[in-house]
Amino acid sequence: MTTQYVTSKDGTRIAYDKVGSGPTLLIVNGAMGFRGNAFARKFQAEFAKHFTVVDYDRRGRGESGDTLPYSVQREVEDIAALVAGPCGGKCLVFAQSSGAALALEAAASGVPMKRLFAYEPPYMVGNPPDRPAPDFQRHLESLIAQGKRDEAVAYFMRTVGVPGFAVKIMRLFPFWKDLRAVAHTLPYDAAVMAGFDFPRHRLAALKVPVVAVAGEKTTPTLKRAVAEVAKTVPGAQHKVAPKMNHAVNAKRMAPLLRSWVDAG
Repeated sequence: MTTQYVTSKDGTRIAYDKVGSGPTLLIVNGAMGFRGNAFARKFQAEFAKHFTVVDYDRRGRGESGDTLPYSVQREVEDIAALVAGPCGGKCLVFAQSSGAALALEAAASGVPMKRLFAYEPPYMVGNPPDRPAPDFQRHLESLIAQGKRDEAVAYFMRTVGVPGFAVKIMRLFPFWKDLRAVAHTLPYDAAVMAGFDFPRHRLAALKVPVVAVAGEKTTPTLKRAVAEVAKTVPGAQHKVAPKMNHAVNAKRMAPLLRSWVDAG
């Protein structure tokens, strides 16, 4: 497959694939996800069985550019360029984790979408015990500035609940180099989350149809966040993905998503 590009408003080239058949679906990845890693390739292949998938590298990742300084608004403009270009206008969007928070911000900024499936945006409703540290973004920025990419990835993994011993084991596997390659974008996702506070007023003004999705086996904090999104966005639906946790199982999720789309 030959990589294609769309040019964002600030001139940054954003790399994407367009594959499959069926309704057009834009995929927005969460932290460290990009088209070149094994998880994303499997994800794309499964979803392409049910949709015309537009799968892109968020800026700073894979084959996309990384015009500095970073801002969340530039990422919103990237989504707008993809929707207007390869997506052919208003389309379906499936976004996960911090990518879901980014897609919700894009929708709030006026990017047209037929329907946004927001899978577990990691907002902190109230003050749950697994809330990231107040200096989460600053600490990531400091590690990246010092060239400590492995430490940044490990810090992120521990923050999202991966046990320390498991992180040490992960560092031995080939996929770790993919995570390390995009570690500099971890502060970008932290900026998207804006302290992980729930953006109630922003979501309450949304005009895009939203389906807030939680995995059946995910954490109470994420279930609470998804329920709050569904309650706050006007007309939003609340769905549960059976046997799923925060790590989306593409083989299960793709046909389930298509069934929700077909059901209207």
